[in-house]
Amino acid sequence: MPNNKLKIFNDPIYGFITIPNTLVFDLIEHKCFQRLRRISQMGMSYLVYPGAHHTRFHHALGSMYLMQKTVNVLRFKGVSISTDEETALLVAILLHDIGHGPFSHAMEHSIVDGISHEEISLAFMHKLNKDFNGNLTLAIEIFKGNYKRQFMCQLISSQLDMDRADYLKRDSFYTGVAEGNINSERLITMLNVVNDQLVIEEKGIYSIEKFLIARRFMYWQVYLHKTGLAAEQLLIRVLKRAKELTKLGVNLEASLPLTYFLKNDIDTSNFDDESLEIFSRLDDYDIVTAMKSWQYHEDFVLRNLCDIIINRDLLSVKLKNKPIDKSILKSRKEALINEYNISESEANYFVFSGKITNQAYKKSKEQINILFKNGKVKNIIKASDQLNLKALSKPITKYYICYPKNKL
Repeated sequence: MPNNKLKIFNDPIYGFITIPNTLVFDLIEHKCFQRLRRISQMGMSYLVYPGAHHTRFHHALGSMYLMQKTVNVLRFKGVSISTDEETALLVAILLHDIGHGPFSHAMEHSIVDGISHEEISLAFMHKLNKDFNGNLTLAIEIFKGNYKRQFMCQLISSQLDMDRADYLKRDSFYTGVAEGNINSERLITMLNVVNDQLVIEEKGIYSIEKFLIARRFMYWQVYLHKTGLAAEQLLIRVLKRAKELTKLGVNLEASLPLTYFLKNDIDTSNFDDESLEIFSRLDDYDIVTAMKSWQYHEDFVLRNLCDIIINRDLLSVKLKNKPIDKSILKSRKEALINEYNISESEANYFVFSGKITNQAYKKSKEQINILFKNGKVKNIIKASDQLNLKALSKPITKYYICYPKNKL
């Protein structure tokens, strides 16, 4: 009985989320999608915000719910959306993050080399399309931004897509950072389509201002929080060190999927079906289990890096408005080298600098446009009387330095 597949999820943010059809149900049931229950949405942020333990699974369902709402709103306003297009939109947003690795972003810079989670998501979609007899073809076109109806592609990826509309609200809920709480359902009620482009009706202008300001707050307060940033950098370094040692012939205790990525250099040129299959067996648990074992390893770097993360004895982090003075970095490294009799390359794992950039609204990317009652359409920057929005479209860069607090 297909009716058995029209289940309901209870979501702490939106209440009940209904599964609209059997294709969506079967995709959610698939092991590749179920894996998202074991991938944390916010990486290492739980070390700063103890409530931030929600998963990519939560977020994918929430984004799908918002897409359902959007389709209803646009149809009500006379925008024609066929049943096939509706299903494709729901599938595309449901699977938009399926390619995330353990702890969400750390993998892209350590275990696989230069492959973005979007590329892996696309590889998963092609794999699932074979399993589902080509029923995902239209969803893939929309996800890639190639579909002829551009506003549909904007709903998946733009400065006002369903991904952002969900994660800002969800992440602010789970972290307890109230400044990020946007009214995504009101935003959706104000959506419309003009000349195949998404627009927000004039009365929604303040909701958009709030949305952009909330995004800026969430980036500085949560996503780019200096402690979370340092923890993620440490995790990247743990995996890099593990890979380095494995290459030198050191046998590290790790799960089979993790061992595969430690032993092999996987990048865009050789990320094939086998790599994808092994990647689909990898999640947060592989990494945590490995670190729990490695914190007792004889290698000075690996042992200490894992110990720092597992026991949350993190590095000191300082944020500055200008690049970090090289002499400060050098003296911090020298102190560590002399204290522990380690090499400079080993000290680099514990003392390092970098930069972070936050831009709440990109003028160059597809703009957020406001539809006025007289039919005119204007970019939000021009339409808004908020001076803040001009400032929000300027990229702000901060520089950081990380080093051990006292002793390792």
